[in-house]
Amino acid sequence: MTVPAAPMTVVEEQEAPPPAGPPSRLLDLGVRLVGAIVVILAGVLTGVLELLLATVRVGGQLVGVSVLLAIGANIVLSWFAYEAVGRRWAVALPAVPWFALMVVAAIRTNEGDLLLAGDNWVGLAMIVAGAMTFAVMGFRQILAPQPPLLGN
Repeated sequence: MTVPAAPMTVVEEQEAPPPAGPPSRLLDLGVRLVGAIVVILAGVLTGVLELLLATVRVGGQLVGVSVLLAIGANIVLSWFAYEAVGRRWAVALPAVPWFALMVVAAIRTNEGDLLLAGDNWVGLAMIVAGAMTFAVMGFRQILAPQPPLLGN
């Protein structure tokens, strides 16, 4: 006994776009590498700027302009790192040099110089706020849903 086949409509297969060739992959890799370098340099630059502004006083009182700059700049750097490199771990690119700069600024030199003193509330708040900003942005990247793959 044979069972008749169910009627089916035939749909022609659509051709998928050809995969990206080596020149476009190299260009993509080059753009991502340049983006990573820009992000690293921007992390160093914003860290230096924040350290310079940590001692700003108005009327003899410390103002927390570097704390606000640390929060805003670290949000922008984290976002730009992901956009430029295209990987979730890219938030570490500006964070690592920024943290290293803050550690170096908190260590006393042989001559006794110190960039961030323990009695400077702005410097301490800047380190905490900047570190928390990078941590939150990194955590958001971890929890973000996986973007859809192109061609699906």
